[in-house]
Amino acid sequence: MAADLLDGFVVVLAVVGGLELVDRTSFALIALAARGHPGPTWLGGASAFVLTTGIAVTIGAALAAAIGPGRIGLLRAGGGAFLIAYALWLGTHPGEGTPVTRDPRSALVTAFLTIFLLELGDTTMIFEIVFVVNFGALLVFAAGATALVSVAAWDVKIGERLGLRLPAATLNRVVVAVLLVVGAVTVLYGLDPGLFAFVPPVLAL
Repeated sequence: MAADLLDGFVVVLAVVGGLELVDRTSFALIALAARGHPGPTWLGGASAFVLTTGIAVTIGAALAAAIGPGRIGLLRAGGGAFLIAYALWLGTHPGEGTPVTRDPRSALVTAFLTIFLLELGDTTMIFEIVFVVNFGALLVFAAGATALVSVAAWDVKIGERLGLRLPAATLNRVVVAVLLVVGAVTVLYGLDPGLFAFVPPVLAL
């Protein structure tokens, strides 16, 4: 029994964590962390990951069935639109010679809203919903949350290093470009997933 639980935990941890490492949400969190305040950014991102994991293992399946795939797409598009709007704001507020242009509370809230909106209906969330059938809600929540919180820490660490090494003006342009690309892809996928039919299902955004 213990061995089965451990095996299930490892499977969920590896799949959810592995998918999230190459997901657009990770790139968005890296970009946000590069702007400064890594601690609050991690806390905001990690909190959103835990919340979306909780949704996935408790009411995620029922929610998906109730709102239908069309509206899940709209949720994705909304997350992408949020990123685009934030990127445009950054582009018009480049800062004053330092990459730390936001206070800690703003960094936390921005990271939380960004990750929460991007994760709703995302690949990792769908996998968690599916895994509940095989491994149970408690195990999937524990393994999924552990994986995503760890990925958030990795993303923030990468973003922090980029923020220290790149000049402020260059960093701002990179962050704006990343957020615009991620946001645009997210909106397009949310409105018309068929545009990405060439992408293998396991890699779909």
